[in-house]
Amino acid sequence: MIKLKNKQMLSRNIKLRGFQKNKYKKNLKGFFQDLIGKSYKKNSLINSFSKSYKYSFNKNLIKKYKKFQFYHIYGMGGSSLGSKAIYDFIGSKNKKKFIFFNNIDTKNKLIKTPKKTLNIIISKSGNTLETIVNENIFSGKDKLFITENSNNYLKKLALKLKSEIIDHKNYIGGRYSILSEVGMLPAELMGLNSNKFKRFDKLILNKNFVNNLLSNVNTLYDLIKRKKTNSIILNYDESSYNIFKWYQQLVAESLGKSSKGVLPIISDMPKDNHSLMQLYLDGNKNCFFTFFDVIDANSPKIKNKILDNFKYLKGHSLQSIKLAQKQATQIVFKAKKIPFRSFEILKRNEETLGELFTFFMLETILLGKMMQINPFDQPAVELIKKETKKILL
Repeated sequence: MIKLKNKQMLSRNIKLRGFQKNKYKKNLKGFFQDLIGKSYKKNSLINSFSKSYKYSFNKNLIKKYKKFQFYHIYGMGGSSLGSKAIYDFIGSKNKKKFIFFNNIDTKNKLIKTPKKTLNIIISKSGNTLETIVNENIFSGKDKLFITENSNNYLKKLALKLKSEIIDHKNYIGGRYSILSEVGMLPAELMGLNSNKFKRFDKLILNKNFVNNLLSNVNTLYDLIKRKKTNSIILNYDESSYNIFKWYQQLVAESLGKSSKGVLPIISDMPKDNHSLMQLYLDGNKNCFFTFFDVIDANSPKIKNKILDNFKYLKGHSLQSIKLAQKQATQIVFKAKKIPFRSFEILKRNEETLGELFTFFMLETILLGKMMQINPFDQPAVELIKKETKKILL
C-alpha cells in the first residue's frame, strides 16, 4: 500500500496535507511581506481581515435588528455568497431563519415574507441589476441597505424610504468582503461572534500557517505554468458546498483575465465517484484537486442486520465509510501522480471559517501577484452589464 504524508496542522482547527513541496520562488516571500505590511494601514483591503478593522455598525444596531425572526438577504456574488456559506456551515445559533435571494428566479415568488422579516439589501456599487429587481419585486417593508457612499440607486432608494444604510467601504471588492460588514453583520444577526472570525492577526504570526500558505501558492503557480488550470474541489461535506461557491467566485473572478486563469469546479463526494471520477482519473491531465472534509463525531452507524458479503461494514459509521472512500481515492491519485491537497476540518465554528476565508483570500491574492495579474478587478464582466442595459432600453 502507498503511504500518504502525515497531515500538518494549518491551524488548531484545520489539518492540511499539502502538495509536494518545492522551493519558493524568489519573489514570493517579498510579495507576502509587502501584503501583510499593508494590513494595518487605514483604507486597506487587507486591514478588513484584521481585528483592527472598524465596522460601520455597532452593538446597538445589532441589538435593534435582532428582534426580527426572519431575514431575507438580497445580493449577488460576494454580496451574499459568504454569508450563505456561514449560515450553511455553522447555522444560526439563535435559531433565526435566513433566506437568500441571489439569482433572478421566478421560484422566488413562492417564498413568503412573514411580518417580522428584515430585508437586507447588499450591493457595493448600489446599481446591481439583479439585486434591484429582486428587492423591487419580493422585499417587504422593513429594510436595511449595505452599499457604498455614492450617488447610486440603492443609496437613493434607502434615503427615500428612510431606511438604515450601512457603509460598504469602496476599497473592498465584493469577493473579498466576507470579513467586512457584508458578511459580519449577517453573522452577528445569526447569533455568531464577528470577532471570532478575525484570525488574520494570529495567523500571520503562525510559522506553520505562513509556510503552508507560501508552499501552496508556490505549487499552484507551478501547476498553472504546466497548463493544469482546472481546480477540482472534491467536497465530502454537503454543508460546506457554499464555502466553495464563495471560493469559486474568488478564484475565477480574481485570476481569470489576460487570457490566464483557473477554473474552480465543485464535485460532490462520494456521489461523483459514480459520474465524474472516471474522467478525473483517466481523462485530460489538466487538473489539480483539493479534498475537503469535516470530521463528524456523531455520525450514525451501520445497523447490525446486514448481509454476509457486506459484513465488513458492521460497526462503521457514515463518517468512517466516507473517510475510507476519501483515503482510497487519495491512494489512487498518488499512484497515478495526480496532484492534490487535502483539508480536514476538526470543528464547525467561527474560528475555523475565519481561518479558511483568510487562507483562501491570501492564497488568491499572492497567486495573482505571481501570475502578474491584478486580482482585484473584473473588467470583462462590465461588458455584459452594458450590453444588457442596451437590450432593455
